[in-house]
Amino acid sequence: MTRPVMRVLRPHMGRLLVAGLAGEAAEVCGIGLAAAAAWMIARAAEQPPLAAIGLAVVAVRACAIFKGVFRYGERLAGHDAALRVLADLRTKVFDAVAERRETIRDGDVLTRMVSDVDGVQDLLLRCALPALAAPATGAAALGLVTAVHPPAGAVLATGLTVAGLLVPGAVYLTSRRTGALIAEARTKLTLAGLDVLEGAEDLAAFGATARAMGTAAEAAERLARLERRAAAITGTATAVGIIVQAATALAMLLAARAEGTVTTAMLSLTALVAVETALPLTAAAHHLSAASPAARRVAALLAPPPPRRPAETPQDDAFPGRADGRLAMPSGPLGIALLGVRADYGGRPALCGVDLHIERGRRVAVVGASGAGKSSLLAALCGELPISGALTLAGADWGRYDPVDVRRAVRGLTQDAHIFTATIRANLLLARPDATDADLEAAARRAHLLAFVDSLPSRWDTEISPTTLSGGQRQRILLARAFLADPQILLLDEPTEGLDAQTADAITSDLLTSPTGGTLVLVTHRLTVLDDADEILVMDSGRIVQRGPHTHLSAAPGPYRDLLEAEQLTTRHLELAPSTSPATASNSRAPRRRCP
Repeated sequence: MTRPVMRVLRPHMGRLLVAGLAGEAAEVCGIGLAAAAAWMIARAAEQPPLAAIGLAVVAVRACAIFKGVFRYGERLAGHDAALRVLADLRTKVFDAVAERRETIRDGDVLTRMVSDVDGVQDLLLRCALPALAAPATGAAALGLVTAVHPPAGAVLATGLTVAGLLVPGAVYLTSRRTGALIAEARTKLTLAGLDVLEGAEDLAAFGATARAMGTAAEAAERLARLERRAAAITGTATAVGIIVQAATALAMLLAARAEGTVTTAMLSLTALVAVETALPLTAAAHHLSAASPAARRVAALLAPPPPRRPAETPQDDAFPGRADGRLAMPSGPLGIALLGVRADYGGRPALCGVDLHIERGRRVAVVGASGAGKSSLLAALCGELPISGALTLAGADWGRYDPVDVRRAVRGLTQDAHIFTATIRANLLLARPDATDADLEAAARRAHLLAFVDSLPSRWDTEISPTTLSGGQRQRILLARAFLADPQILLLDEPTEGLDAQTADAITSDLLTSPTGGTLVLVTHRLTVLDDADEILVMDSGRIVQRGPHTHLSAAPGPYRDLLEAEQLTTRHLELAPSTSPATASNSRAPRRRCP
């Protein structure tokens, strides 16, 4: 198991060791129970005095009781350790995904968070614990049999070697390639399924639903075919193991037949149980072949990311350092800059040589036609887009700060923000867990959410879900969450989408004129209320083609004035069409392009 995963396991190794020792003790008690019971039954058939089998009776009872106790202890300690490991591992995987969000697709995130982390659990419960218990059990059985009848020990050693080493080894070698293919196929199926689910509207608009469904069906069929192959390998190996178990018991019977009925019965039954304890290694080998690639993917995700190329950083007291060598985050609003930044989405240019410096405390709006690169610019500013070039924060290279401090300082509302099935309070407290009710009300008031909350029977404690909210309600909750975070740099991507025109304009105006808050970068399609913005950036084909205040851009010929005139024409048309309200028009816009 690779080093990053081992770091997560290390605090729980004590519990895993307890579970392993308890499992070994339970298996040894099982061997003792089989040997004592076989000897007692065979000896009792000779009708000896009761005192002659009294010790065997005590041994049978003791082994039966302690086998159950140790087995319970193994399950308790093993699952306690595994669940603790899962909790820690999922937290670290979530943090790693958040830090590298730009390089991982949603379906791959789901695979890493669920299937791959569960694979690490399988390594513990279904691979490590059987591997710990089997050698001690086999050694105990082999010692007992050899002490009673040395030739029989050779027979048992052969059976244990075949059932515990050769068969599991063959399963691992045979299944290793299949396990990797299954993991790959499962990821592809998840991606294809999410494409169909999340892109349903766009696929229907372009008539590509059938093709996407066909891709998902092909991925499902390939996964099913690979899983059938893996099941056939495991089933065949299990059958071989049972045959080896029976053959070992039969060979033991033949080897010990000269030792008398009692000894022969004890040795044969002991051999049968001893080989049976080695059979779980076959299943462990199968799980190992499937879980090892998952553990490697988790380890790769948890490994430290390659360092970002440092930008020129002034060396003065404005950038105090920390004991770990990183820069301390300055207080108050922060400036942010992109220097010669280029980025691609699936081979298509998203940003083309962008140079942008936003001074601390500025209110900047980003506008442009659909696909112009607005969301890509915002993703680059929050570090969620792989870029070539430099990204600086408060004049220092982004990579010189602690990622936790960066995520706290640069936050906002993006296109893929999520509403969880929980209370309104819980959804908002994700931004600031220590927020009071007064903080919640202030954020909700800025987002025009308070009236909706007051109309609910349980107010903040009302449970919501993505399916029970309208588009406007969802957007206001997400916006209130962004306000509650109150970061030093607030990035908002179409924060008023789905709201009626009057509410949207009021929120936008408040964002641009409020004396509180940090630096603001606002992506919007509503231009008529941007006269309060300090600066407007006009994007086209991944470039900033115009920039300046609203009054200057609206007076000069160019893309901004064209967009503004088109918006004014649309507004007049809606005013003349009594059957279409502004709210309906706002909600009827074409769905935004999701970044691939």
